[in-house]
Amino acid sequence: RSAAAAEGAGAMAGPLLQAWGLGAALRSRDALRPLGLLAPPCRELAGTGSGEAALEENPFYGKYRHKIQELRRSSPDVFESRMEKRNEVKKQPVGYSKQGEFIKCMEEKARPIFFAEGLGTKTSKGGFTKDKTLDSILNVEMVKEKSAEEIKQIWNQYFSAKDTVYAVIPAEKFDLIWKRAQKCPSFLYALPRKEGYEFFVGQWSGTELHFTSLINIQTQGETAPSQLVLYHYPELQEEKGIVLMTAEMDSKFLVVHEAQCLANQVQLFYATDRSETYELVETFNHRSSEFKYMSVIAELEQSGLGRELRPAQVSDKS
Repeated sequence: RSAAAAEGAGAMAGPLLQAWGLGAALRSRDALRPLGLLAPPCRELAGTGSGEAALEENPFYGKYRHKIQELRRSSPDVFESRMEKRNEVKKQPVGYSKQGEFIKCMEEKARPIFFAEGLGTKTSKGGFTKDKTLDSILNVEMVKEKSAEEIKQIWNQYFSAKDTVYAVIPAEKFDLIWKRAQKCPSFLYALPRKEGYEFFVGQWSGTELHFTSLINIQTQGETAPSQLVLYHYPELQEEKGIVLMTAEMDSKFLVVHEAQCLANQVQLFYATDRSETYELVETFNHRSSEFKYMSVIAELEQSGLGRELRPAQVSDKS
């Protein structure tokens, strides 16, 4: 079934997910099953019976099964309350965000710090780097003596040998992204998978952009850990006309080319000159009842992003 054919049935509506301060309940899941989409509606997560059954039908449930079962064994009351909360979620005001609370409880994963050898950084157990400033990565005073092109070459050459995502973003492009992120701090991204598409929620917190899968939010609520964080550094934006970006990711859930696909989608949706594309971001944040998540997939397929993530179709020679 084509994305266009399923678009009408893929409208996002209903109360916003409290976790991460966003999201509308997903409806019309039956229309999406042939595509393998991760889209169990919140109303099916209301109890430990139907809620668990709905999660188990999810094509990506398998890789989260261990954590879900561990939570059920160790804290059955917490598990039950999270399932029941899906039926008690209240609508939040437009633009509402629990970024601050989310960051406090974020599980983060430390990775080696380059250039500055980790000076001025902190880590939290099992998590990403806390307070990952540009000074903790790079000798900013030293590079200020270099041109924008030289800094770009230094940044790209260093990270090309690392298993991570990185970029040097032109100042005017980041300025557009940043202005739009203030108005629309969250969005739903689609990552191509063998089974179809897996949805990830991206939430801005300052100049950091945190991603986690939708099923992660639905099962773990406000404590859902980031699986990818994009760090943007505008310190050189005014003087050099560039913004440096790098990332950390949870390699248990994402590999570099998958993380790169999500990072590329940020520019696709937030830096676009095409009004119809950015309108999807505005609709998700401010008119959730009108949002159609199949439009995200249609836009992604039209752009060609993530095409390499889909396995080539093997013809049936039987």
